Amino acid sequence: MSTAMDTLDRLDARSDVGAVTLKVGNLDSQIRYYTEGVGLDVIAQAGPSAVLGRNGAPTMILEHAPALRHAPDGAAGLFHTAILFSSRADLAAAVQRVATWSAGRFLGASDHLVSEAFYFDDPEGNGVELYFDRPRETWRWDGDRVAMDTVFLDPRRYLQLHLADPAIPSGEAKVGHVHLKVGDVATAREFYAGVVGFDVTATIGNSAVFFSVGGYHHHLAANTWNSRGATGREPSLGLGEIDLTVPDEEAVGALRERLTSSSVPWYDDGRTLTFEDPWNNALRITAG
Repeated sequence: MSTAMDTLDRLDARSDVGAVTLKVGNLDSQIRYYTEGVGLDVIAQAGPSAVLGRNGAPTMILEHAPALRHAPDGAAGLFHTAILFSSRADLAAAVQRVATWSAGRFLGASDHLVSEAFYFDDPEGNGVELYFDRPRETWRWDGDRVAMDTVFLDPRRYLQLHLADPAIPSGEAKVGHVHLKVGDVATAREFYAGVVGFDVTATIGNSAVFFSVGGYHHHLAANTWNSRGATGREPSLGLGEIDLTVPDEEAVGALRERLTSSSVPWYDDGRTLTFEDPWNNALRITAG
């Protein structure tokens, strides 16, 4: 049973990842990709910003930033945004649409034991994972570590089995997890587990670490596959902020105290608590 100190040191198990904000160079093109391809809806659009999602729940926030440029190869930032679908039929429909989108790029597909995933780059090179979770009762745990693997998943066979009607999405399409490019895994683990309060659920040598709360396979991950040694990000296209929701103001306050005790700068405007990781990847915390 958790003690009061354990509770203060960890993120509340009811926390969840929310929308991801992308800084984009061509707003219209990115909106078309995520709506006509992925199958999200435009929930709101005002000037240089568009909120996209499904059933009224935000998934992506696109902010037009034409003065910014792409980060150099090897920089820290976004590895991919992973959009979780509530049915294999919805996932198959999105995969079929995105795979035929000429401006994007298909990167591959994998069975990860806990999920079935398809990987793409959007028209501006932001990584996108589209995936479906296998039932939780089939996940295998060894203590606090979940078994994950990368097994080939045949896209054509998957579509044959699960594609119903590519024109009519119906279920949820939310951000399930976010995967980051960082400079080194030890620092990422110290920050996201030791300071923010995530649980570590898996590691891949010294090249990747996976974090979650509440027994999920992962809400965040960090790797050095293309970014080993990267330092703090300069303003660039790509990742803006990652939204994280916690259940109440008490959870926000506990996180604020952990950040303060670790000398991590934060900003609280009364609605959201915002801070950056060691590579200037921004997280925005909201109670609710």
